[in-house]
Amino acid sequence: MTAAPPPGPAATTPPPGPAATTPPPGPAATTPPPGPAATTPPEDRGLARDGVRLLVARPDRLTPVTFRDLPAHLAPGDLVVVNTSATLPARLDVRRADGTRAPLHVSTRLDDGDWVVELRRPGNDGPDRGVEPGTVLDLPGGVRLRLLAGFPDPARPTRLWRARPEPAVALPGYLHRHGSPVRYGYLSRPVPLAAAQNVYATEPGSAENASAGRPFTDRVLVRLMARGVPVVPVTLHAGVSSPELHEPPAPERFRVPEVTARLVRATREAGGRVVAVGTTVTRALESATGEDGVLRAATGWTDLVLGPERPARVVTGLVTGLHAPDASHLLLLQAVAGRDLVERAYAAVSGGGWLWHEYGDTMLFLP
Repeated sequence: MTAAPPPGPAATTPPPGPAATTPPPGPAATTPPPGPAATTPPEDRGLARDGVRLLVARPDRLTPVTFRDLPAHLAPGDLVVVNTSATLPARLDVRRADGTRAPLHVSTRLDDGDWVVELRRPGNDGPDRGVEPGTVLDLPGGVRLRLLAGFPDPARPTRLWRARPEPAVALPGYLHRHGSPVRYGYLSRPVPLAAAQNVYATEPGSAENASAGRPFTDRVLVRLMARGVPVVPVTLHAGVSSPELHEPPAPERFRVPEVTARLVRATREAGGRVVAVGTTVTRALESATGEDGVLRAATGWTDLVLGPERPARVVTGLVTGLHAPDASHLLLLQAVAGRDLVERAYAAVSGGGWLWHEYGDTMLFLP
């Protein structure tokens, strides 16, 4: 993508090649339509975070359990990788020139200080496609935001825009003063920011929660470590998704630290599994993996899309939520678990009351 933002400071090794290009999409798995949405966090339904359901999907069997049982399905010597990015209150209520109000989702801050944003329709039922370059929005706190060009490709505006705040403001602090968590129409009420944070989140920067990690609790983490399954970090600041349009993710900022790269390499050499918690972790790890299959520490931006033409090279297991099966999400699952296992797992959760979206149930793929 020629219009992707410039990479951040390079790691001690050259930036990985695979993140520079996006492979053409291949055939995605065929899945049934989404089931019922989880309209509130599980705590509102009388469950603990780790009380949601978990489908353990192996080539020879599908096993429904509770998420707190996850450690029992991994082996000593396996490695779990989590995303430590914390969620920002990235939704702002803005006023347009005609006086109408609408939600604005702030996806990320670019290296030059510009923002990447999505202007929603007033009813929050999708992105507003009627805006033009030069549109000015009035934001809370006396800030005006000018939409400059489509992002990441200025010549092909989609739902995301490069935008410039006037005056410039420090984004995390501004959002904490004036924003609220991003939410979509299937949620029955606003959710407090604390409910959208993972227990291990330490680095603010995501517009939406890396929700595959939400069911992890201190209890689950302690059980993993007691079983001989270390838990190590990466960071990928997730932008706003496109639940209505099913577009692939835009470029996102990521970091794979040296200690994580070293432990991933050691785990693979010893024959253990590398289990990514969510698509964000998968994207970060695979973006830092070269064509030689070796993961190295890296920092920068990634526009990598996994699929049949670019399968996973280091990730050998995946924890994921139940999300609407759009093409890019399915292709990533397929890149890790294979098409047949993905299709069988989705068929298994298409009935029986399994709940979808960020506060719903989960799957563990162990191909």
